[in-house]
Amino acid sequence: MIDQHGELDTALERVIEAARHHLAAVRAAQGRVDDDALWQAYVALNNASYAYDEQLMEAFGEVSPWDVQAIDPEEADQRFAGPDGAPATDSHPQVISVRQRRDYRVPSVSALIRAAASARRADTPVEDEPAPVEGVGEAVLELLQSGDGSLAALDVPELEPLDGVVMVSEVDAAVDLEAFDDDDPVGPFQPAAEDRLVGRLDEHPFLELDDEEYDDTH
Repeated sequence: MIDQHGELDTALERVIEAARHHLAAVRAAQGRVDDDALWQAYVALNNASYAYDEQLMEAFGEVSPWDVQAIDPEEADQRFAGPDGAPATDSHPQVISVRQRRDYRVPSVSALIRAAASARRADTPVEDEPAPVEGVGEAVLELLQSGDGSLAALDVPELEPLDGVVMVSEVDAAVDLEAFDDDDPVGPFQPAAEDRLVGRLDEHPFLELDDEEYDDTH
């Protein structure tokens, strides 16, 4: 049992040391999620935590709160390795443009405006009176803003999704929003002559089957 205590102490020290190295790597990476040193430090911390957890279970039948699985260090090395084992680098990063259009039918204008007004009221300080929502366009914009710009915010009963399309293109440069007026509906979405369309994905909303159609498919 004394030997097991010593092994556990050693395993715990390895976790602590790996955690220090990982924190140093996080600070050095400065937000770069594809940093090689950060990934290696992550793997070391993960495996040290896994080893400690295994030894804790073997010695006392207890577990740590870390739910981790071992990572093969060789596979980890290949995570950032080039074809010859050298670190993968690219001095010419690719820019990808994703353009999406999704249309909706508005079954009830008043219901949509009420939903948007409720969202605006939730984002307005209690002591202030929110401005009224005027029109369906402003209502949809309000729902998007309340959902941090995500189209998931439009998955509401007040909007019925119609067909949509997503296009993925390889472009030479990212969009420069300062180059377009705020009321320009075309410029930011207009492909440049040198852009290359990779593919187009057509979106079709799920159509509910009536009882007869449902029976025919089952």
